[in-house]
Amino acid sequence: MSRKIKPPIEIYSALADASRCRIIEILLAGPLPVHALADAFAISRPAISRHLRVLKSAGLVAEVKKGRENLYALKPRRLGRSTDWIDKVAGSPAPTEQALVEAALSSSALAVESIETTSDDRRVTTAAAIAVDAEKAVPRARKIAPVNQMGFDF
Repeated sequence: MSRKIKPPIEIYSALADASRCRIIEILLAGPLPVHALADAFAISRPAISRHLRVLKSAGLVAEVKKGRENLYALKPRRLGRSTDWIDKVAGSPAPTEQALVEAALSSSALAVESIETTSDDRRVTTAAAIAVDAEKAVPRARKIAPVNQMGFDF
């Protein structure tokens, strides 16, 4: 039985911003306080703090209190969840068109109807797949909870 890997939506949402990706790259060198991170950007310190909050909520960054400062450290193992999911999806064989048709025809939500037509004294029989209930024929996507972006819109 294969292990089910959930798509890491929070991680991808956190990495969907160039500033947050740059913060991750900077933190590869080691833990830093927010003012040191802010020096690397042309945006305000509060904006950097908001970016750090998004990265923390995704589990990519940890905040460690050291004296009077809060240091931010990268948690690179959390990125493994996203690469595991990509590897799973990329390694899955894509179904052929024939396999998709066979799967659709074997589904209980589809019926096969034989249609006979006459043309030029020949009988032609064709098969058509008809959806009995469109709601049941197409699997529903599971609902994904919205990710808190702390005021950032994509």
